[in-house]
Amino acid sequence: MLLHIPNILSPAQIAEFRDVLSKAEWVDGRETAGHHSERVKRNRQLAERHPAARQLGAVILAALDRSALFLSAALPLRIVPPLFNRYEGGETYGNHVDGAVRPVPGSPLRVRTDLSATVFLSAPEDYDGGDLVVDDTFGAHRVKLPAGSMILYPGSSLHRVDPVTRGMRLAAFFWIESMVRDDGERRLLFDLDRSVQEIAGAVPDSPAVAQLYSVYHNLLRRWADT
Repeated sequence: MLLHIPNILSPAQIAEFRDVLSKAEWVDGRETAGHHSERVKRNRQLAERHPAARQLGAVILAALDRSALFLSAALPLRIVPPLFNRYEGGETYGNHVDGAVRPVPGSPLRVRTDLSATVFLSAPEDYDGGDLVVDDTFGAHRVKLPAGSMILYPGSSLHRVDPVTRGMRLAAFFWIESMVRDDGERRLLFDLDRSVQEIAGAVPDSPAVAQLYSVYHNLLRRWADT
């Protein structure tokens, strides 16, 4: 499931992010790439423990905690603190699949990467190229969203970032371990949750609402690991 979650960050937050990132020191993105990925990765990143990454990452994590759409879709158990990347001058990231397990810097935790996420920090008109391309059984999906919007997609997906041929593409990216490991089960719960909320808004006193909430939570109880 690919899901566009708009307005994770406000215009004021985007302006703050860009100001902080314009003063930050960037490193070769291959420092965080796996054996295969480092051969196809050409971009720059903030170091994982860079103070700016921690500062801005905390803002994103707080925003995610306020997003009902994100919480419903991801059912997050653990989130790897956001990282930040930068593409310009033809930089690109070729086809790859994210590593199945990511360490959390500064802790003994390991996170299974059920879901990958990108928060776009540059407006689409500010750069050419730079599309995130995610492949699934229905083909290739091109993603280039407004600044402040996020795309959520299965961590098992083959994906790439096209070369940036004009301007600069800034983004945050991170991974989520869901309480529900299976993407199909997670999608069913998401669809059910959104449908129940719509019915509850239209006919809040219907006995069917309580029954549907019961079905949702009993399925979550069956499928979730905590």
